[in-house]
Amino acid sequence: MAKGEQAGVVLGVDVGGTFTDAVVVSGGRVFASKSASTPRDQSIGALAAAGEALKLAGLNPSEVLVFAHGMTVATNALLESQVAEAALVTTRGFADLIEIGRQNRPSLYRLEIAPPPALIPPRRRIELDERMGPGGVIKAPSDDELDRVVAAVEASRVSSVAVCLLHADRFPQHEIALGKRLRERISRPLHVSLSHEVVGTFREYERAATTEVDAVLSPLLAGYLERLGGRCAKGGLPEPSIMQSSGGLTDLETASRHAALTVLSGPAGGAAAAAMISAAAGEPDLLCFDMGGTSCDVCVIEAGRARETGGRSIGGRPLALPMIDIETVGAGGGSIAWRDPGGALRVGPQSAGAEPGPACYGKGGKLPTVTDANLFLGRLGENPEMAGGIELDLNSGVEAISSLADELGIDAGTCAAGILQVADTEMIRALRVMTVERGLDPADFALLAFGGAGPLHAASIADELGIDRVLVPTDGGVFSALGLAAAEHRRDEIRTVLMPEPEITTARLRELIGNADEVTWDIRYRGQSFELPVTDLGTDPMRLRELFEALHEARYGHRDSGVPIELVTVRRRYFTAGPEMSLEGSDFSPRSGPESIDLGQATLFLPEGWSASNYRAGLIRMTRDQLV
Repeated sequence: MAKGEQAGVVLGVDVGGTFTDAVVVSGGRVFASKSASTPRDQSIGALAAAGEALKLAGLNPSEVLVFAHGMTVATNALLESQVAEAALVTTRGFADLIEIGRQNRPSLYRLEIAPPPALIPPRRRIELDERMGPGGVIKAPSDDELDRVVAAVEASRVSSVAVCLLHADRFPQHEIALGKRLRERISRPLHVSLSHEVVGTFREYERAATTEVDAVLSPLLAGYLERLGGRCAKGGLPEPSIMQSSGGLTDLETASRHAALTVLSGPAGGAAAAAMISAAAGEPDLLCFDMGGTSCDVCVIEAGRARETGGRSIGGRPLALPMIDIETVGAGGGSIAWRDPGGALRVGPQSAGAEPGPACYGKGGKLPTVTDANLFLGRLGENPEMAGGIELDLNSGVEAISSLADELGIDAGTCAAGILQVADTEMIRALRVMTVERGLDPADFALLAFGGAGPLHAASIADELGIDRVLVPTDGGVFSALGLAAAEHRRDEIRTVLMPEPEITTARLRELIGNADEVTWDIRYRGQSFELPVTDLGTDPMRLRELFEALHEARYGHRDSGVPIELVTVRRRYFTAGPEMSLEGSDFSPRSGPESIDLGQATLFLPEGWSASNYRAGLIRMTRDQLV
């Protein structure tokens, strides 16, 4: 898929819930492999997939110049609450800050639904007698008080501690003093997450919740990355760079120290690949649909860039960190179909995963999945074999579908079609969240479908959304791994300034920009509670206001030029470009549906009424013959 001069051999490995994908880019060619993930230790599967891709390329590990890695270690641990034991240190009187939150319910009219429990229970919350105000020190902690807190952390026997003190985003002195003492006085290995280092922005609840997540995940991720780094060194591979939720790579040490940066590491690789393909194919606006074995991730490319956000909730927990704006739903090829207590057919979020996998994998799975339904309906071809060498067992898939059909009181064919329809509906909901709920018309975008299962469902989803053009990468089954290989290194600096409009001068803007490669300004009208992000490297205050007001009008339908603005937060980004890849077309021949097309690492289903042809940059272009 890639062609052109390479500075060296580049390896990208993406670990998913079901499959681990690897690509090697060498001499303008891409060599791809897909193997089953190893949930007990993902580093085993990562190195196995890397070895297979290198074998296909005829290369030795020592020839790899860059190894970029995306994984779901932090994501899965957070969603499943399988986290390290940690303590939380707060300003006196604020021990329950995270548990109290903002008092908003997850669902307005479903009172039985509660927010997720705090990751650190009350017995491991410690209050420090200190106080910062918005103007600086009100009460400094004494040496005895610092020693008391250190002793309490020591007695708790935790492996990690989160420290979040009031106004530490502007005045971090007390956090620094406590962090120094914790690191010096506690003899056992202890991870310390200080809120001003993790987040650096105001809003105490979000800052505290993000620091809590960082503290409970970092020991787990550090252990995984240590094993991965050791396996790489032993196998002759370079130290891996780790994909962050922001879509940029960071070094192994930074990722180990702050696991919260990597919660969306896996899906961010797909967004990076989508931005690359957008530029190469001349398609600036893409609605990206990445359906793998366990989940489906959706993001938007506008004007050639993945849309970002300054923070969002993952599993009901806020993370105030820069990340690609991604919506994830539990609808993948391995998502399990089931009958709910009311007798309705449901799909996901539970997944058969890599072990045992869907029933048709023949590895002991008995429950019907989306993959079983696709196989039952003939969408996977006449002699189906999954990537990774898995030979599909039609009889086992039929048996699983038939068993659920009997529970529902319908025939097996209707059940299989229903499974796909329910899964499609869940994915369409996610796509509408990213478009309609943000004021965008999905019909204005081309649908970019990738992941092992994405091309199977692309046409039906496009039909539902009124999209008449679908793009499928020929290497779509390992697209996220390809994005990792092409990704840039990135570092973010975030600072809350709360600057009124009279103080926003050319000199001040120039000072705040510094030597950053890119700056986003979070701006609001005075009196508003939330901000809008304006990305611009200019130093003209009037231009900044005009960009903000144009965005405000586009988002909310109005502007108010008589109200002063306020610059709330400055987000600086520093980039180091990734390896250049020039992308070429494939030798795909035109055809019309209905047909199932084997792409090697994925299967494309072309239904009746759709045609497919070769396109730019290694893409297959699907078009609807007529509107339906």
